[in-house]
Amino acid sequence: MASDTLTQARVTAEKGSAAAGSRDPFLDNAKFLLVVLVVMGHSWGPLEDRIRVMKAAYLVVYAFHMPAFVLLCGHLARSFTGRPDQVRKLLTGVLLPYLVFETVYAGMYTVVWHQPFSITPTEPRYLTWFLLALFLWRLTVPLWRALRHPVPVAVLVSLGAGLTSMGYDLALPRVLMFLPWFVLGMSLRREHFAPLRTPVARWIAVPVLLCACLGAYWAAPRTSGGWLLMQWSGPDMGVPAGTYVVTRLGLFALAAILTSAFLALVPGRATVFTALGAVTLYPYLLHGLFVKTVEGSGGYDVVAAGGLPSAALLTVLAGVLAVLLGSAPVRRAAGPFVEPRLPKWLWSPEETPPRAAPGASEPAPSRQSAR
Repeated sequence: MASDTLTQARVTAEKGSAAAGSRDPFLDNAKFLLVVLVVMGHSWGPLEDRIRVMKAAYLVVYAFHMPAFVLLCGHLARSFTGRPDQVRKLLTGVLLPYLVFETVYAGMYTVVWHQPFSITPTEPRYLTWFLLALFLWRLTVPLWRALRHPVPVAVLVSLGAGLTSMGYDLALPRVLMFLPWFVLGMSLRREHFAPLRTPVARWIAVPVLLCACLGAYWAAPRTSGGWLLMQWSGPDMGVPAGTYVVTRLGLFALAAILTSAFLALVPGRATVFTALGAVTLYPYLLHGLFVKTVEGSGGYDVVAAGGLPSAALLTVLAGVLAVLLGSAPVRRAAGPFVEPRLPKWLWSPEETPPRAAPGASEPAPSRQSAR
């Protein structure tokens, strides 16, 4: 079934390439591969303290996959000016799915984890934080456009946020700590990615990632992945301010190197999975239901007992799940939840965007940015 989905995606990519020349296969390929890493990373989480190899893989992926995702979101949001049609897409493509899946995950936690059912939209659950963060980041695009040096300012904001104690309301720790990657993505133009799409860059990328894997395997029993989640500040972790700043700057540099290596290996042409890169919101939002159900039912105890072979099988299944959740049948079934629509009577006529020519419309946030 997964191979059928990829074949169907290849045909769709070929048709889409002819119909909408404005799409960049490189970006769609990168988004698809990143969402696969997201699914795999979440599937590895419950095993990171049980199998050393899985923790090493977890550390490598978490060192760059969210910075890379946020960077691409910023790059795709660079044309946001706050026009009514853009705000409408932001509301229906990001904020509304956030509210829907915040409710869905609240119900799942009640069923699987037996927690009291409560909807807390200001305190996002699990992976829904990213949609709320994306909504807030996009609203600030005009602000960053007005600054002469937005990236250094965003870095200072990120470090400053990490030196203060704050709650998790609106996922502010992650919103602020990942902010520099969004602002950096805004500042990048298409030509800035060109140096990463050369044979030399690809040859360099392979040993870089291999060294990262070896380093992660060495570090696995000696470190915690908490630093990479950007969920806790220095005071929360009991880390002195100087140590915190130096460590965060080191993590910035590491993420930049690994993101560059990853992007260097992303195919620049249309592939069998390119079309799936346009619908990554589906696997992103839906896969957590499977991961948390398996975890809540004790499935990870079985995987841990099976050791590395079971963990390898889990990894393969996670990749297959990412493909299947982006397939047409799943999109048809889950579409009303992942891409909900508000009734037209809520929008004034001047807020209704004109019908654009094929291939000329701005990518919808839910398909281009929300990861």
